[in-house]
Amino acid sequence: MIFTVTFNPSLDYIVRVDEMRLGTINRTNYEQLLPGGKGINVSIVLGNLGHPSRALGFSAGVTGVALEKLLADAGVDADLVHVKEGFTRINAKVKAVEETELNGQGPRIAPEDVDALFSKLDVLGQDDTLVISGSVPNTLPSDMYEQVMERLAGRGVRIVVDAERDLLTRVLPYRPFLVKPNNHELGDIFGVTLKTRDEVVPYARRMQEMGAQNVLVSMAGEGGVLVAADGQVYQSPAAKGTVVNSVGAGDSCVAGFLAGLMETGSYQTAFRMGLAAGSASAFSDHLATRPEVEDLMSR
Repeated sequence: MIFTVTFNPSLDYIVRVDEMRLGTINRTNYEQLLPGGKGINVSIVLGNLGHPSRALGFSAGVTGVALEKLLADAGVDADLVHVKEGFTRINAKVKAVEETELNGQGPRIAPEDVDALFSKLDVLGQDDTLVISGSVPNTLPSDMYEQVMERLAGRGVRIVVDAERDLLTRVLPYRPFLVKPNNHELGDIFGVTLKTRDEVVPYARRMQEMGAQNVLVSMAGEGGVLVAADGQVYQSPAAKGTVVNSVGAGDSCVAGFLAGLMETGSYQTAFRMGLAAGSASAFSDHLATRPEVEDLMSR
């Protein structure tokens, strides 16, 4: 079974305007309301690819009710902890000549809410997979990632981590099964600028030496790199297409990789499917579907 954790999920309200003007009323010409959060995106794409998962995290208030309905409509098995104080955040994404985002704070998560989440994680065991991704809200301890990995240590759970900077580097001693920085995040960690796939490889290897078993680096239009646990290095350019919306592309890459690995056991196929899923999401206004992924893989 695959589980995902999203510590601070959201309702993503996406609008388009011809021109964004401050200090006055702006009329939208397009709007969409979607369930948001990195782990939630992974669960949605896994479902689109034919692999069930369970989405864990927190919800609160009337927006939390709306979030859970949207997840049910998307076919996601969500088992969220209901928080008493506050409400699930709304992230407004305004697309105009320039893109502007207003991200909400999220609810106040109490210690008993964290205990409830840990109880849900306690069912994980041998050969289960857990995806932990995204930011940690300021009402939670900053070491939440480490707490989760410490709690599951020794159970044979494959843990995937998609996070930035310290959130990622601090979990490497726990030997996560997969980490997925993009090239900018990887460069930030080591204080360098990484533009090409060849430049990425030695730093992905360094991250592997620090504890990660597999390092998958997404690079948007440059494609990606996988330094795999079997010692192989895989590189690929990006698929050709027009980018419509990059939100969720990295999460789709994680979902595609896991689906490919479950189906074939091949790191190379998993890598190809991960990149195809990321591109499929970037080339559309929705998250990747199986036909879209298979079409890109066949090119």
